[in-house]
Amino acid sequence: MTQQQPAWGISLSKYFVIPQRVILAIMGFLAILNAYTMRISLSIAITELVVKKNYTDDDGESAVCPADDLDSGSSGGGDKEWSEELQGLILSSFYIGYIVTHIPGGLLAEKFGGKWTLGLGILSTAIFTLVTPVAIDNGGATALIIVRILMGLGEGTTFPALSVLLSQWVPLKERGKLGALVLGGGQVGTILANSLSGVLLDAYDWPVVFYLFGGLGVLWFVIFSFLCFSDPASHPFIKPSERDYLEREMGSIVRNVNLPPTPWKAILTNLPMIALVCAQIGHDWGFYIMVTDLPKYMADVMQFSIKANGLYSSLPYVMMWIFSISSGFIGDWLMSRKILNITNTRKLMTAIAAFGPAIFMVAASYAGCDRAAVVALFTICMGLMGAFYAGMKLSPLDMSPNYSGTLMAITNGIGAITGVITPYLVGVMTPNATLLEWRLVFWVAFAVLCVTAVVYCIWASGEVQPFNDPPALPKDYEAEERGKSKEKK
Repeated sequence: MTQQQPAWGISLSKYFVIPQRVILAIMGFLAILNAYTMRISLSIAITELVVKKNYTDDDGESAVCPADDLDSGSSGGGDKEWSEELQGLILSSFYIGYIVTHIPGGLLAEKFGGKWTLGLGILSTAIFTLVTPVAIDNGGATALIIVRILMGLGEGTTFPALSVLLSQWVPLKERGKLGALVLGGGQVGTILANSLSGVLLDAYDWPVVFYLFGGLGVLWFVIFSFLCFSDPASHPFIKPSERDYLEREMGSIVRNVNLPPTPWKAILTNLPMIALVCAQIGHDWGFYIMVTDLPKYMADVMQFSIKANGLYSSLPYVMMWIFSISSGFIGDWLMSRKILNITNTRKLMTAIAAFGPAIFMVAASYAGCDRAAVVALFTICMGLMGAFYAGMKLSPLDMSPNYSGTLMAITNGIGAITGVITPYLVGVMTPNATLLEWRLVFWVAFAVLCVTAVVYCIWASGEVQPFNDPPALPKDYEAEERGKSKEKK
């Protein structure tokens, strides 16, 4: 039953021109944007923290490219004598914490609503981002690893909580474009983290990067707390016309807080769910290599200056963001015109987002030191990867509106394991940071992307799965639960 809307809320609603579901989508977009700027800023900053490598020989293709003389702002590195393996461990440590809070975050969001699960997670990440310079100055690599793990713990709730919010707020026919808008925050956050970090590191000392992005995270939390709510029924100043529309399109707009325990066995043995997890692993393997280590490739192999590094490392994500938004509209159009059903639309977008990047990623390593070709190929690579957000990334919402937070937590959490593996693995595979070592990294990513995409294209589904609708609850279910609770007390 829909909650009674307060009179002051109805009066306030007339001042909002933009529908509340769109405001939620915009704030969700900014949530992911902030999350990615805080997560990724270290990938650029670390190139200015460590001692610059000296290359005294020229082995042709197996060495590195001539230094970039297009920009005189390169600082030549810092004073931290961290090996490539240690740098890989530092960059991967964030994902150790990130994995841990995915499933708890999904369960909390389903039970208590996505607002505070999302908001407090971003706030804690912002606080630890602000203390990062103190940790580096006083505790070195060990303290930095600890802070990064704590950041990951806060940020791990982001995608599960947003999935629950979107499943409560966004009708199916708007899910492609609004979902792509929200999830596109990752690309815009990456663009800002890379480009702004490059400019700031060129002009100021490295701590300013963490102060800026951490401060923006705190500001987002304050605005989000006032504007957004967990579901339409609890929103005090949503327009009555929008409440009626959402109820008409989605049925009940009150969160089902009385769902029985999560059907773990049914979820984990569901074949489309297994296919979804495989696709997430493949995407994340390629994505985390690019998002975490592309600045290092540009600095160590291509020898770009720090300012140019930030610019050229961000260009691929500009294309990825444009393509992710476009693919959302295209996906909705394909389904509304009945050209493809929801399952085949998700499969098509996921295939584009896997096979395309796999090919262009490897091609970039064969472009050698041709800077224009390398940047163009990486840009196409990440652009095509943007179709992922109108593909399998929306599958948890399609497969189970009731348990979308749990499904997103499982898929994103398992996929995030690659965030621990790939940066460390890159560090181990590229001890000398040469072109041939990096080429092998990209070939491994090619194989993982292609194999997992094939699994998804065969067994995936965009339809609501049987485990979404548990057996009918007995009428006295709530009374029984209250009785159990009293007995425990």
